Amino acid sequence: MRNQNKYNLLPIIIIGVLFFIFGFVTWLNSTLIPYLQLACELSNFEAMLVAFAFYISYFVLAIPSSWILEKTGFKNGMSLGLSVMAIGSLVFIPAAISRTYSLFLTGLFVQGAGLSLLQTASNPYVTILGPIESAAKRMSIMGLANKIAGILSPLILGAIILKNTDEIEVSIITMSIAEKNTILDSLAHRVIEPYLIMTVVLFVLAVAIRFSGLPKISNHQSDDKSLNKKQRGIFSYTYLWLGVMALFFYVGVEVIAVDTIITYGKSIGFEISKARFFASFTLFGMIAGYVLGIIAIPKIISQSKALAIMAVLGVVFTLFGVVTQGIMSVISIALLGFANAIMWPAIWPLSIEGLGKHTKLGSAFLIMAIAGGAIIPLVYGALSDLPHIGTQIAYLIMIPCYLFIMFFALKGYKIGR
Repeated sequence: MRNQNKYNLLPIIIIGVLFFIFGFVTWLNSTLIPYLQLACELSNFEAMLVAFAFYISYFVLAIPSSWILEKTGFKNGMSLGLSVMAIGSLVFIPAAISRTYSLFLTGLFVQGAGLSLLQTASNPYVTILGPIESAAKRMSIMGLANKIAGILSPLILGAIILKNTDEIEVSIITMSIAEKNTILDSLAHRVIEPYLIMTVVLFVLAVAIRFSGLPKISNHQSDDKSLNKKQRGIFSYTYLWLGVMALFFYVGVEVIAVDTIITYGKSIGFEISKARFFASFTLFGMIAGYVLGIIAIPKIISQSKALAIMAVLGVVFTLFGVVTQGIMSVISIALLGFANAIMWPAIWPLSIEGLGKHTKLGSAFLIMAIAGGAIIPLVYGALSDLPHIGTQIAYLIMIPCYLFIMFFALKGYKIGR
């Protein structure tokens, strides 16, 4: 038993480091959105293409990621994913030099492609390395690593690229086109150094993972309660597809809660020098939710009941965010981080349990659901550009998302099991 614990501890630590990387890169978007909105002179809809380019790559690359992992294995696939992320970071350098928005979006898409490969490999690790009943607890621990990185990344990048942007935004109004372009070019160049450092770090990690002691796991490894004895087809697992939809809506509301809160704060009168911290408030809420999940699941409350309660809280906090004003509205949106925290850790194992030989393919479909972070925030951006709706009322788009998640938690995860 002691040797088994040691065997499980090493991959958990390695996967924890990877989840930290996921968080650091993913939640940079909350800072990039207001930054690129100013540097590239974008509308709210155009700025939300940052989230679209990043998260749509999961939909495009999820199934190919599964095929790649069949050829490379999990460990080499993780190393490849880190290398692809490094290439995506490198694209930011010519994008910044030329201040070309489409190149920034290309870099984000490539980063998301690498993360898709990493996530497809790492999430089954967390689910398999221990009993399914406590999978949400292990994924909550991974989530802590993810969100701690998420708190740090906007603070670090924001201090570099959003410095003095309030003054820049005011001053360029009265400048000539040539003067404005010079200032905005200088602003765009601010990302070169941090993304060059990120490129080097990701390549080093790719090499480290390649030669690490990460153990191999079977491609078809699953729990003993698998219902796959009669060789059921993957499309017969209704609860998996409902889980895919629940995860689609969850990622959408999570990205909205984090990636829009800075621009929302700015739209209701907060200076960017203050609003740039708001995304970290949301991620602090997520950490509180993850800690609660680690303590309570499954000893005090089941994964499904916890998911249902948090979905209700998501509806409540959204409504408060819409009907209140000023800092209270911002706090309400930030509290969505607490409600969202255990949704991924709960939806994933409820959706994947009992898939047997279909575990890897099921994981790939769940990874595809991350496209919710591309589509739903884009709809929010389009709505927020409408004068009669605006950035605050547009948050109501999250209500039906939370209601579907609540349905999955109460009934959906049982259908077809």
